[in-house]
Amino acid sequence: MPYSEQMADQMRADLGLLPDLSEKKMFGGLCFLLNGHMVCGVHKGGAMYRPGKPREAAALAAGADPLSFTGRPMGGMVELDEGSFTDDKVRATLTELSLTNAASLPPKNTG
Repeated sequence: MPYSEQMADQMRADLGLLPDLSEKKMFGGLCFLLNGHMVCGVHKGGAMYRPGKPREAAALAAGADPLSFTGRPMGGMVELDEGSFTDDKVRATLTELSLTNAASLPPKNTG
């Protein structure tokens, strides 16, 4: 089963129309990038966010789980299952933390 288009559409709405925001298929799902840096994305069964290591504890406290594709947590990355993704407040917090992280990084040369 591929990622949920409905979740991808919700994530687009959560992010709004930001300049330098792009989409890229990766990890078997769809990722949203700001200036070439991953902000968040959807994958089979859920959503992932990249708040970065400095904001990871805040993201976990907001209701996210550590992201673990391989059985080992990926530092600075968190995820929501499909049920948790329906919580507007949790999504808004994770989106803000992840946008803050991406904006703190120098733009990647994507050209």
